[in-house]
Amino acid sequence: MPVAKRQSVPKNFRLDPIQLARAKKALGASTETETIIRALDHVISEHERNRLVIEANQRFIKSGISIHDAFGSLAD
Repeated sequence: MPVAKRQSVPKNFRLDPIQLARAKKALGASTETETIIRALDHVISEHERNRLVIEANQRFIKSGISIHDAFGSLAD
């Protein structure tokens, strides 16, 4: 998910080079900086998806809908 260009600030990190290389390959990034940016974007979007799913589940539960087990697979 591309994000509008923002001001960058220099940071120093100690990273495992093998892990970074694997992430770079998995994300299809061309540089280490791009790898970290893509990984951060992925984490942020995953968090947003999870938040939306939790909200939808809470609305579903609060709706009071009755669920019928048509196949009897949930009965003990």
